[in-house]
Amino acid sequence: MGELIDDLLAFSRLGRKEVNSKDIHMNSLTRGIIDEFLLSSSQNKLEINILPLPPAFGDQALIKQVLVNLISNAIKYSGKKPRAIIEIGSYPKENKNVYYIKDNGAGFDMQYYDKLFGVFQRLHDQEDFDGTGVGLAITQRIIQKHHGEIWAESKVDEGATFHFSLQPIQQ
Repeated sequence: MGELIDDLLAFSRLGRKEVNSKDIHMNSLTRGIIDEFLLSSSQNKLEINILPLPPAFGDQALIKQVLVNLISNAIKYSGKKPRAIIEIGSYPKENKNVYYIKDNGAGFDMQYYDKLFGVFQRLHDQEDFDGTGVGLAITQRIIQKHHGEIWAESKVDEGATFHFSLQPIQQ
């Protein structure tokens, strides 16, 4: 219950939080997050591939929260696979950088996509995967505050790919 209250407070505060944008070195930020996960993870069947990530313009603390949420979800929902494989990469689209986190985990039925980013909306049973149902709503709000988009593609039992767009660094 305490975790749920903390998540709801974080979600509520995002509406009022000022975005403090600067250049973000996405490779360094992502590698630091991955190192933290690998140190605290008991999963020895975890393979994480980080492809080159261009820098972005945004609030580093908020974008770190996005990456933590999406990477932790990829690890969590891939945890029941014999070998969890996660790929983090990027591509350009319409003058923005699009970053993605792809896993080979449980995936979800795209029929329920409209519930994916809602508060308290879960597409898997609590008994199968823990969580409060607030993380993706927080992630979406952060990306929207950066004038970006977030979306996902998935197939049940074949994994999911979450994409989000950010402004490139200011020239």
